[in-house]
Amino acid sequence: MATADVDLFVIGAGSGGVRAARIAAGHGARVMLAEEFRIGGTCVIRGCVPKKLYVYASRYSHDLADAQSFGWTVGDSSFNWQKLVAAKEAEITRLEGLYEKGQNAAGVEIVRSRAVFEDAHTIRLLDDGRLIHAKHILIATGARPFLPKIPGIEHAITSNEAFDLKTFPKRIVIAGGGYIAVEFAGIFKGLGAEVTLVHRGDNVLRGFDEDLRNAVRRGLENAEIRTILGATIAEIRNDTGLSAILDSGVRLEADQVMIALGRVPNVEGLGLEKAGVALNHHHAIAVDAASRTGVPHIYAVGDVTNRVNLTPVAIREGHAVADTLFGGKPWTVDHTGIATAVFSNPELGTVGLTEAQAREHHRIVDIYKADFRPMKATLSGSTDRVLMKIVVDGETDKVLGVHIAGEGAGEMAQLLGIAVKMGATKADFDATMAVHPTAAEELVTLRTRSARLVR
Repeated sequence: MATADVDLFVIGAGSGGVRAARIAAGHGARVMLAEEFRIGGTCVIRGCVPKKLYVYASRYSHDLADAQSFGWTVGDSSFNWQKLVAAKEAEITRLEGLYEKGQNAAGVEIVRSRAVFEDAHTIRLLDDGRLIHAKHILIATGARPFLPKIPGIEHAITSNEAFDLKTFPKRIVIAGGGYIAVEFAGIFKGLGAEVTLVHRGDNVLRGFDEDLRNAVRRGLENAEIRTILGATIAEIRNDTGLSAILDSGVRLEADQVMIALGRVPNVEGLGLEKAGVALNHHHAIAVDAASRTGVPHIYAVGDVTNRVNLTPVAIREGHAVADTLFGGKPWTVDHTGIATAVFSNPELGTVGLTEAQAREHHRIVDIYKADFRPMKATLSGSTDRVLMKIVVDGETDKVLGVHIAGEGAGEMAQLLGIAVKMGATKADFDATMAVHPTAAEELVTLRTRSARLVR
C-alpha cells in the first residue's frame, strides 16, 4: 500500500466509533473519523438518549394522577409536544458538542462526509473525493430501522422520525413487539395518544424471560393500549386519511403509522466488496472475538456486526480494538452476562439466563419469585405491581439470572449485573442485609423456592 495518511480510519461516529477513535488517539495513533450525519450516532441523536427523555415525559401523566392520593391538589395540566421536542433537540445538540470536543481534544481529525472503501487500505470521502490511505480501518456504521416491502410503506415513520414529528399524533398504530415498539407504545400513550400495537407473535418481547413478557403484556392492557397479536400490517393507505390495513383486512385509522420491526446493519454502499470484507448469514459484517474481519487490518464494532446490539457493548468493543492495536494491551469483550433494561411500563431490568435458557443448559434449576404491590401503589390505588425472579443452578447454588419488572428495574439490573458477573450464589444474596423499605430488598429476602425444575 501507499504510505499511510492515518494509522486508524473510523467510519461512523456513533458510540463504538467515537470511543475507538478517542482511545486510539490517546495512545498516540493518527486517527481520522468520518461521519455523514451527526456526531454521537443512533444512541445520542435518535435512540436511547432522546427515548429516555421521552419516557420521563410520558411518566409525568401517571405521577400527576398519583399525586392526589398523597395529599397534593393538582390543577389543570396540559402537554406541549413542541416544547418537549425543542428541549430534546437542545440536549442532544449539547451532547453532540461534547462528543466533538472530546475528539478534538484527543487529536482526532473529524471529517463530515460519507466514507466508502476504494480498496482494502483506501477510503474515499464522497464530499470532496479525497482518497485516504489507512494502516487500519474500523467500521462502526451501526444499524437502521427495517422497513417491510408492503404497499404504502412510504407513509410510515420509524423511531428515527418519531422524535421530531411536527404535530403530536392523537392516534398512532405501531407495528412490532420488541423493545422499541413497546417503549414507544408507552411513550405515546403516556403523552395522551390513542395507541394500537400490532404484533405478529403471540406475546411481546421475544427472547426475554416469559414472566417478564407476561408482565409487560399486562402493563399494556392496564394502560389501555390496544394490542393486536398474531397480525401484521399488509398495507398502509393514505387516501381518505392515513390507515393501516392488517392481513385480516381490518382497517386501523391513525394519524401516524410507526414501523418498529427491528433493525438491520448499515452495510449497503460502503464498498465492502472492494475491500474483501465479508458478511455473515445475518447480513452483518462477520468478525471474530477481537472484532477483526476476514481482512486482518479491518475491524468492525457495534450493531453493524449484529452481536449484542447495545450501546455499552459497542463502546467496549471500540475500546478493545483501540487498546489492542495501539495500546499494547490486547483484550476482547465478554458478551455473556450483560445486564439490560427495557423502559416499558412496567420497566424491565434483566441480567443472565432466562428460566428457559437455564433449563436448557443446567440439570437442576431453582426458581425464586415474588410478585407484589409496591408501597407507592398502596396509597395511589394504581394497578402497578413488581415482579422479581431469581434463577439459580440447583446443583452449585450459583445465580444464573435475575429478572425484574417494576419501577427502578433498570437501575437495579445495573448493580445486579456486578453480582451475577462475579458468580454470586443464592447464599450470597441471602447473606446480604436488606435495605428497608425498598422494593429491591425482596431480592435478598426471597427464601422460599417457587419451583425446582429437573431435566
